[in-house]
Amino acid sequence: MNSKVEPKQILTAKERKSMYRRWIFTAGLGYNFETQQAPSVAFSMAKALRKIYPNDDDYIAAMDNHYKYFNITPQMGNVVLGATLAMEEKDGIKAIDAVQSLKTSLMGPLSGVGDSVFWILFPTVMGSIAGYMALQGNPTGAIIWMLLYVLIYFLKMWLFKLGYDSGTKLITTLGSRISAFTDAVSVMGLAVIGTLIATVVKVYTPLTFQTGKVKLGLQTGIFDKIMPGLLPVCLAGLVYWLLGKKSWTPTRIILAVIVFSLVGAAFGFLGIAPTK
Repeated sequence: MNSKVEPKQILTAKERKSMYRRWIFTAGLGYNFETQQAPSVAFSMAKALRKIYPNDDDYIAAMDNHYKYFNITPQMGNVVLGATLAMEEKDGIKAIDAVQSLKTSLMGPLSGVGDSVFWILFPTVMGSIAGYMALQGNPTGAIIWMLLYVLIYFLKMWLFKLGYDSGTKLITTLGSRISAFTDAVSVMGLAVIGTLIATVVKVYTPLTFQTGKVKLGLQTGIFDKIMPGLLPVCLAGLVYWLLGKKSWTPTRIILAVIVFSLVGAAFGFLGIAPTK
């Protein structure tokens, strides 16, 4: 006898597709440098979350969670948002931490795949074919291009379903072990963020320390010897600390970093790292 209990479904297929279409047509709208695609995510999820969370406090908490930083190749975002929708539908407010950790840990790796396929491979191949045919006076290439984008719409819907089914199986399989899963994806998310700090955040000072005939670059001779990427880590730590202060909003921090960079470049204590 199979004692496995299938989790209840709150959303209908029509309601899920409505959420999917909202993301497909608004993924690039509301984009900003503070939370990137978060407004589009929140708009896409709003109606579905309202049905999942009839309690106002839970609904507000879930919406606030989706207003946090999110940036991914829109097509691959379908997989992530489909999975998070299933997780919240099946486990409610208890899945809120797992949802955020899952988004944080997957948006980087999936963007790498999505950018290569949807922004490089597909446009390059199809653009070349369509462009060549256009030069020959043949409109077939442009027609094929448009038809393929229609097909991509259905591919996006399929990716949502793939993510949703995966999220459903994830919650069903884990059950009471959701806390362990949350911890695991949190660690993965922190590893991704740590990698981004080391590879994306660039801080370089051309200042040198000189005593007598000994001349030593502060960056290469001291900071990098203590720990490679020490200055980026210090900057990231400072920004993280400021985010915990009520008087410092993300926008103010961005402006402060820009001003500090301009002042540093003007007075010579910040610069561009020499290429190797």
